[in-house]
Amino acid sequence: MSRLRPHLFGSVARCFGLLAVLAPAAVIGAPAAVQTVPGMPPVINPQNLYSETGQGKLSPATAGALSRIYVPNIKSSDVYVIDPATYKVVDHYNVGGNPQHIIPSWDLKTLWIAGSAERKLSGIVTPIDPKTGKAGETIKVPDAYNMYFTPDGNAAIVVAEALKRLEFRDPHTMALKTTLPTPQCSGVNHADFSIDGKFAIFTCEFSGGGLAKIDMVNHKVLGYLKLTKQNMPGMPNMNNNTAGMPQDIRISPDGKVFFIADMMADGVYVVDGDSFTQTAFIPTGKGAHGLYPSRDGTKLYVTNRGAHENDIKPHGPGSVSIIDFATRKVERTIPIPGGGSPDMGNVSEDGKTLWLSGRYDREVYAIDIASGNVHKIPVGTEPHGLTVWPQPGRYSLGHTGNMR
Repeated sequence: MSRLRPHLFGSVARCFGLLAVLAPAAVIGAPAAVQTVPGMPPVINPQNLYSETGQGKLSPATAGALSRIYVPNIKSSDVYVIDPATYKVVDHYNVGGNPQHIIPSWDLKTLWIAGSAERKLSGIVTPIDPKTGKAGETIKVPDAYNMYFTPDGNAAIVVAEALKRLEFRDPHTMALKTTLPTPQCSGVNHADFSIDGKFAIFTCEFSGGGLAKIDMVNHKVLGYLKLTKQNMPGMPNMNNNTAGMPQDIRISPDGKVFFIADMMADGVYVVDGDSFTQTAFIPTGKGAHGLYPSRDGTKLYVTNRGAHENDIKPHGPGSVSIIDFATRKVERTIPIPGGGSPDMGNVSEDGKTLWLSGRYDREVYAIDIASGNVHKIPVGTEPHGLTVWPQPGRYSLGHTGNMR
């Protein structure tokens, strides 16, 4: 063996060793792993946190669940149950109170009805068994406009809108653990969580257009943000005479920004979650309200309720705008034939149908996303946060199916 070969082999070995060290970083476009809070399931794809909510990705926890659309009707105090295969109402029961939303539990085994304290009625939370579609025993609470779950699943977050506070409760028994006041967030209602689960952003409907950022580890308010259409890039002449009313909120697939529907601003704000600063505004339609990602995580469906708080009426110019997550532009808008008031809901398991409540028209809309055809189904008075069940995903963060 020549004297050169040991040096040659040594050099080659060192090169392979160096390549082994550099290999992960050398993969072009490979995102870094997300360090989540303890107990939170891992983020499978940091570039699309909705990757596990795609068509066919039903959790074993949903086995045996009936395929149903659950519709809470605020003013008639009842729930309608629709078979999505036939578009027929197959069940109907009174639950009392003011049922606002139907919420899948973190473990996907229960659906919860959340009801607000209005019309001199107490707040309520009522379980539904998704295997039978029947409601269980109602639990009275001070107020429950909405409900979310901590990313680790250890607590339900009951949104006590009327009391300006969040109540952390046992996710199964609803026994109260702790409360978190949000004094500068009047009308606290909808929320979404950062990609790592460290914080959440709640909308403040009655604060003239604000947000509250909540530390989910230490359960404290990190700050508040006022939303405004003034001085937005590319929109220097936009009118901002009306105070905002932010509604639903949803995080982008890459976890970098949050989209916030504002029904008085008629569009969607974009907010950087980490810096908690407003970066853009996307006009959609009158009364922008609900936000739902497509099953492939590329589009965001925006419901435009067709009404403002001061001009509520049936058969308004309701529509659904489709925003491309990548370009942040509206690709197309689907109108409700004959007018309507699309409010809250979610996407079918196969991603083809958008199910929405018609808040001021006593109906539910089944919208074929590809064709834009709309099927209307009569229900109770003021249908609101309906949910589609089952939905794909490993766990639920609340609302009408904020799945991850």
